[in-house]
Formats: sequence, structure tokens, C-alpha cells
Amino acid sequence: MAEAADFQGTSPSPARRWLRRTGAVLAGTPLLTGLLQLPAAAPAEAAAPAAPRAASDDGSVAVSVDSLTPGAPAEGDTVTVSGTVTNKGKKTVTDASVGLRVGSLLDTRSSIDTVAKNSDDIGSPVGAEIDDKYTEKFSKLTPGVSQPYTISVPADELDLGQDGVYDLSVTLTGETSDQPWEQTLGVRHTFLPWQPDEADTKTKTTFMWPLISTVHMTAETGSDEEQTPVFHDDELADEISPGGRLDRMVTLGKDLDVTWVIDPDLLASVEAMTTRYEIPGENADDKNAVGGHQAVAKRWLTEVQKAVADKEVVALPFGDPDLASLAHHGTSVTGSLRHLKEATDVAAGTVESILHVTASTDFAWPVEGAVDPSIIKVSTSAGADKVITRGDTFEGGRDLTYTPTAPRPIGGGTTAVVADARLSTVFDGDMTRASASTQAVQRFLAQSLTFALQTDRPRSVVIAPQRTPSAAQAQTMAEAIGALQDSTWSQPQDLTAAAKSKPDPDAGTEVPPASAYPKSLRKQELPRSAFEQIARTQDKLDRFKVILSNPSRVVTPFGRALNRGMAASWRGRPAEAAIYRSGVETYLDTLSSQVRLIEKSDTKLSGRSATIPVTVQNNLVQGVEHLVLRLTSTNPTRLEIDGNAYEEQPIAVSGGHSQSVKFTTNANANGRATVVAQLYTQDGRPYGQPVTFDVKVTEITATVMLVIGGGVLLLVLAGFRMYTQRKRAAARQAEEREQENAADAADADAGDAKNPEASERRPTQESAPDTREDAPEQPSDPAPDTAPESADPSGTGERVDR
Repeated sequence: MAEAADFQGTSPSPARRWLRRTGAVLAGTPLLTGLLQLPAAAPAEAAAPAAPRAASDDGSVAVSVDSLTPGAPAEGDTVTVSGTVTNKGKKTVTDASVGLRVGSLLDTRSSIDTVAKNSDDIGSPVGAEIDDKYTEKFSKLTPGVSQPYTISVPADELDLGQDGVYDLSVTLTGETSDQPWEQTLGVRHTFLPWQPDEADTKTKTTFMWPLISTVHMTAETGSDEEQTPVFHDDELADEISPGGRLDRMVTLGKDLDVTWVIDPDLLASVEAMTTRYEIPGENADDKNAVGGHQAVAKRWLTEVQKAVADKEVVALPFGDPDLASLAHHGTSVTGSLRHLKEATDVAAGTVESILHVTASTDFAWPVEGAVDPSIIKVSTSAGADKVITRGDTFEGGRDLTYTPTAPRPIGGGTTAVVADARLSTVFDGDMTRASASTQAVQRFLAQSLTFALQTDRPRSVVIAPQRTPSAAQAQTMAEAIGALQDSTWSQPQDLTAAAKSKPDPDAGTEVPPASAYPKSLRKQELPRSAFEQIARTQDKLDRFKVILSNPSRVVTPFGRALNRGMAASWRGRPAEAAIYRSGVETYLDTLSSQVRLIEKSDTKLSGRSATIPVTVQNNLVQGVEHLVLRLTSTNPTRLEIDGNAYEEQPIAVSGGHSQSVKFTTNANANGRATVVAQLYTQDGRPYGQPVTFDVKVTEITATVMLVIGGGVLLLVLAGFRMYTQRKRAAARQAEEREQENAADAADADAGDAKNPEASERRPTQESAPDTREDAPEQPSDPAPDTAPESADPSGTGERVDR
């Protein structure tokens, strides 16, 4: 934009103001004062005291402005400035005095930048000091010691002229031992916007209030029914706890007229914390620790719901993907734009389910609003038709003496909403120091008023600050917005309304070329390898999900994790980004490997046909189906699988179980055959690792059968021979016993003939007990109670039992 765009379309300063400031500058030069012919109506202004000369030891005292209230005073207000003065030198400062000086009117936006850049330069021009009664004096300032000051001045005493921004400087004057004269030892320039009356045409101001964080959730979930989420850290709990960054964003934003710009991933992550969630331990052997911030998460979400009620909410694509990285490195990788589409599709639903408001998904927000044609193309590929850009990377327009309004039609039904660069970047940097925060607020108000005074044309201005403001930056932003909303030159407006406002016909609409994209931003982009890894993980997920009985348990957490892998928050953290993406892929590999074939040892096959079992193991919680198990013979001429080179059978295994599948094999020849078992999905893609084993075939021939039959016959004949031999031996023994019995009977009959009386006493053979030692014992015979009696005739004197 031409420098002419910085000038205001306003009238000159009043003569009284001109005389006062001119006299203040010339009063220290007697020669010029004598030559200058001043109007008699302004003797007091002509006699205004000259500013003290600057110290030779430049800036030996540091002056800070820690508070300036009100930031944009009106008539009747009292301006109060407070801060500290610190002696940085080695000499004690005596007769020190802190005073206020109102300098010249800063009538261009670039002049405000210049003053801000040299805010502590004691060589820069300062105005005449206000009345001596509005000063604070110190008898001495010891080296290294800070002293506070507070000066209050009625706005009417500042003698401000026309509407605009004035250079307000706080100066410290004093003396040192080696330079014993009054001199300026320190200064701090700030800005004082002045427009006491309501403007005829107010600037419509849109402030984007971002609710975005870094990535915290992993792809991992618990095996329980609720799928307990796993976070890689507990830093999000710190951000949403009272006093945390995101807690401050909500607390401050609820009272402001802003447009909430929200990453749905943040809401989903906090909602996951409202129940049970886990955090990995310090090492791989530790069990997961259970997060304990459920109450904090519930409270924060409730506060967000209250804050966004009746406010405009813009939902970014889930995970806030890096659009520039995607455009420059991801579009050449198949499937990358698919992830952007998915992230956009789930955005509105996520916000509505958690916050109960309808969010707009019409806006795309590249990092720092930097665009080129490829970024515009990618940004609108998922359905957005408005791209938030920034004025320092988008041409303002030729021959314009003002900053044009925000919306710019850039063709194809797409609108570039150009945020003001100066207003958007003023809150960058460290805002923890009160002086830095106060300076940012005053600079913001100064730029806003100067913008408004450039022209009477109605315009819309959009402010897109940094994506993740710190708590201190958020506090500073809130103070600036609050002061602006109370001002006389601005009124709030929603982002959608700003995008629909009438474009400026003279504004530039040409998208910057790729060569104009900032090199500093290009260095921070995600590399092509990041999108290749995401595509590889997606391919594995596609193969895995088709076998699951309940694929949503896997598709949803992994799909969102892949969105997070493209997040803009990874910029400047390439190592952390690579670790996250690798963690997602590794965990998916771990889950996929839970469905596998059990290793099988070599098998021997005796005979022409047999069955071979192959076992599939499922260690997942849910069942798997739609799988096909194929058993292939690498040598089908020797070994066939069900009459072919291979056979396939469908397989389904319940969660936590194994399933064996039997295949019929046929042997054609002896030898060793290699067999391969492999799982396939129904679309024919291999799943998991194959299992290979050998089958040793030993076929039984007719000769072998004859040999075996002959052996069996010989065994039968040998057994029959042994049986007949034993039978003959038994017969001979029986015959010999009969002959012995007959001989014994003959001897007994002969004895009876000689002794008839003894024959009568002897019992018959059938009834007499067999008392021979070799008589066989019967199982039922009782054991004898006494010793066996002798059958021989009793000796003399013996008693015979009858």
C-alpha cells in the first residue's frame, strides 16, 4: 500500500495549538525567537519553557509507563499515568523530576510505528512539559534502585486540539555529579487517542477470539466398553484450571463483543477428560496413571457454554490443520485432502454436541493469514468460501489514501477477509510486564483511531491475533477491546457480517504469488514425509477396519489422531510432530498384529490324504470377520490342497479367542513340500504375516503292504505252534499223573487184604480230605487253625482225634 494511505482526511490544527507547540520548540533559541514575529494573542505560549537538553550518557534512567487510564480520555476525564523510574547509571541522580509532555499529532499509521519503535529514545522530539504542578520530584535516585511515580492530570489541562493520536511522553530530568545541570536522563513515549465526540461514521470492528490449544490426545484408547482415552501429557489440565491460559481466555472473553474461533479438537479433548482418562507413565514399564481433573474439565466446559451463548462461533476444521503445509507439501500425496474434508465435516457437529450452539464452518484460517494461490485452493477445497488473510501479505490497493475494508472478492465465489496487520500483531511478544502491556493497549487504540480518521467511508476492520495467546496476552487483548468498545469511533461486528459487507471497489483483489509467501513461515511447514506417513497409516487403517465387527471403535480415534497429525500447532516443533505421528502408526500396527496366524512346525504326512489344521488367534476385544484363510502348496505336483494348488476358507473369530481351520491335502509323491498359510481381506489384500511350514510326504506302496502282511502271517503261525506244543505237554503230564494214581491204588488194595481192620478205618477217596502237601489249595478253603494232622498210625501213648 502506498504511504499516502496513512494520511487522515482531516482539517489542520487550530492556530492556538500551532502557536503553543511552535513556541515551545523555539523558546530555547533566543536568536530565532527574536526574529520570529508572533501574534500578540499568544505571549504565554511563546514564553513556554524549553525542553532540557539530553544527557551525554544516553538514557541513564529507565522510565516505564505501567498504567495509563483512561486509555482514550474524554472531556472531563482525569488522565492518570503511573510507572517506575530506575537509575541504570553509576552516578546518583539529584533534583530528579518526572513530568508529562504532549507532543505532536501522529496523523499517519506509520508515524505511530516509528514512535513505538523508538519509545525510549531520549533523542526523539518531545513536547512542552505540562504545568510544573503535575510533576513528581525525587531528591535523589540511587544507582540500581527503582522509584514509583504517579501523575494525574485533568484532560482539559492537556490542551489537546483536533481529534487524533498524540505523542504522550513521560520524561525524567535531573543532575549528576559530573554534569550538574538539568538534563533529560530518561523518557518513555506512549500514545494518547483523543476523540471526545461520537464519530459520524464508526468503524465496524471484528475481533477474533481464538480458543485453540496444542495436541494432547493420542490414538490409543482403553479396552473397556467406554474406550478410556489416553493423553500423552496432562498439560491441558493446567491450561483449563483456574488461572490457566484457556481459563483466562474464557473468563475474559465472555464479557467482550468478539467472534469465538474454536478448534473442535480442544472441546473434544476436554470432554474426554470429564470422565476417566489415562496418562502414560514415565517409562514403558509403568502402568498408565489415571487423570484426576474431571471436575476441572466439567467446570471449564460449562463456562465456555455460558461465554459463547448468543455469540458468533466459527469452527475451524478438527485439529486446526496447517493449510499452507498441506498446500505446499501434501496435495501431491494421495488422500491428504481427504483428511481436510473429514476434519471439516466433523467440526460443526462436535461444537454443537458440546457447546449446544450452531457454529459456522465457512471460514479457513491459514497460519498468520499468509496465502498464495495454492493455499486459497486448498482452503476452499473442503467447503469454506471465506479465507482469513492478513494485510501485510495481501495487497491493499493502488493509489488509496486509506486502508480498504476487510472483504475482497478474489474469484470463484471466494472472499478474502483481510485482517489488519498492525492491529493483529500489536499483542505479540511478552506481555507479562505491565509496561509492555500498557504500551500495546495504547498502540492498539492509536492505530484503531487513526484507521477510523483516514476516511468517512464506512469500513469493516478484522483483527486476527496470534492463534494461542498466553494468559498475559489475553489479558492485554481484553483491556484493549474493552477500551475500544467504550470508544467514540468504533462499534463491534461479527465476522460473518464483516465478510458480507460491501467490498471497496478500489481495493486489491489479486492473490499474492507463491514467491511472495514469507520464507520464515515456509521453513516451519510440515514436510512431505509427514503427509506420506499419514497416508501410510490411513492405508493400514483401511485394511484393518474391514475385518472388525465394530469398526467405529478404531476408525473414530485413529481418524481424529490423523487430523491432529496435520495440526498447525506442530510448527516449530518438528521432532515432537514426528514422534506423535510415529506413535499413531506404531499403535495401529500393534492392534493389527493382535489378529494373526499361530506359527506351525513341520508336519509329516503318511498316506495319500490327510487334514492339516491352521489356527487363527484374535487377541482383540472385539470379534473379527470378513477374513479369508488361504493355504497354498508351493509344489502342487507333490502335495495338493483339496485337489488344487491352494484352498480358501472364510474365517470369523470372537474377541479373545482362537479358531482352527482344517484343510484336506492329497499326496501324489513322496518328499518334502512347502506350504504357506496367509490371511486375506475380502477384497483380496493380504492381512498380516504369512506362516510357512514344510510337509514331509511318505506314501505307502503295495510291496510294503505285502512285506507287512507276511510278517503278520509269520507271527500268527508262530503263535499257533507255541499253542499246540503247550497243549501236548499238558496231556503228557495228565497221563503220567493217572498212571501214578493207579499204582498207588494197587498198593493200597494189597495192604487192605492183609489188614482188613485198617481198611475199615480209612475213608473213601471222594469224601476224604486231601491232606497231601502237593494237593491244590481251593480259594474257598479256610486257613487251618492248627498244624496239619499226620495220617500215619499213632505212636504209643498218642491221642487220636476222630
